[in-house]
Amino acid sequence: MQHLTKIRQFVLLALLQALVLNHVRLGQFAAPILYIYFVMKFSSGTDTKALTLWAFAIGLCIDILSNTPGLNAASCTFAAFCRPGILRLFSARDPRDDFEPGIRVMGFAQFFRYALALTLLHCAALNLIDAFSFANPGTLALKTLGDTTTTLVCVLCIDSVRRGK
Repeated sequence: MQHLTKIRQFVLLALLQALVLNHVRLGQFAAPILYIYFVMKFSSGTDTKALTLWAFAIGLCIDILSNTPGLNAASCTFAAFCRPGILRLFSARDPRDDFEPGIRVMGFAQFFRYALALTLLHCAALNLIDAFSFANPGTLALKTLGDTTTTLVCVLCIDSVRRGK
């Protein structure tokens, strides 16, 4: 049952990102990259290898549907690899507890910090790989901050709505 839910979330977020959100631009520097929410919501007890494989798969699907050469797969895999450490850093729970990160479980402040750190890491990796240069560090920083802000607002809105379930 839980695998069916993950597969449904995978398909929904991949299609939403590729068909809708990739065409949304707020100004020149901000775009929501909502599929990182899929990686955020894995249980804290999920094996790092399984999490990394799921992250690579959703990133690859986004790359295939968006015609981008591995940008999303690489940045999402990197974020998934770093996620257990980030979750331990911002969670007040016992590391042996198995929980699904969210506002309801972690509280708003802790989930906000966790989501901010993971989103910032993912957006920085994505924009750095996309630019493949430090020639315009100001533009790179603005794009990263814009993408992080729009993505974080979307993640918090979705998690607030899902909190009641």
